Amino acid sequence: MASDLSNIFKDELSNTLEQLLSKNSQVEVVTKLSSDSFDSTQLVECIAKFDIKGVSSEVIFFVPTLSATKFEYLMLGGMGDLKEHIDDEITDAINEIISNICGSFCTSVNAQGLSDISSIKSEIKSSKIVDGSMLSSKSNVFEFVLSLDSEKLPILVCFDEFILPFFSSITGVISEDAEAAIKPSAAAPSSIPSSSASSPVIQAPKNLELLYNVKLKLSVRLGTKVVLLKDILRWDVGEIIELEQMVNEPLEILVNGVKIGEGEAVIVEGKFGLKIKKIGNEDFRLNQIGL
Repeated sequence: MASDLSNIFKDELSNTLEQLLSKNSQVEVVTKLSSDSFDSTQLVECIAKFDIKGVSSEVIFFVPTLSATKFEYLMLGGMGDLKEHIDDEITDAINEIISNICGSFCTSVNAQGLSDISSIKSEIKSSKIVDGSMLSSKSNVFEFVLSLDSEKLPILVCFDEFILPFFSSITGVISEDAEAAIKPSAAAPSSIPSSSASSPVIQAPKNLELLYNVKLKLSVRLGTKVVLLKDILRWDVGEIIELEQMVNEPLEILVNGVKIGEGEAVIVEGKFGLKIKKIGNEDFRLNQIGL
């Protein structure tokens, strides 16, 4: 059965919007679109490509005028007037938001070390303004109703057939054999490792021992925060910057800038150290590092 990524997706959708828009965000309800309620409005269409073990899949985001104009307004810190219609600036803002959502989602999925996924990456292929009437030609479109400080704003997401089973709690589609669904990747170029039921998803290179002495940069990320350019320009010595992470949240363990686990800070002989609390298996770590 395919791993269900529904909760990870909803969490990263709301968390990313909360960081970018500085508003409490939560996915309140998800339903399959079955009406023409968006026919009379314009939408920003963002097509995201997801690669799972060498197989490409598309997820299309549709952001209606009501949500798109509000998102751009909040990204600018609530400065100026709230626009009534979608323009190129709003389209660019939505493109940035969706790119961040997809990137955060992939990072969180990769940190799970799921055997049927191994690794996932995303890329925004295009963003443009479309009419809501075109939704009638799409299947598997789901409406995510978001609460931003109690204001309800919709985002529509269209999943293609391949990726549907990985969001079974949302789509209701369950695949009994996720490995079989991904099997076409075996026909891809030989640089993509093959898998079988009796072997690990990602096979370590036969000459891995030759790389044991390669030096890699280990770093620990305390926290992150999305800030406005105007805030950066006014910073001075003594400024305190509040991060999004809570004090009791784990720190991210990065190797060459890629997250492989989580831990907590400790003191070792007067120096900072890190106690590992969560880390992917060996195959996952090698794959994240790119070996």
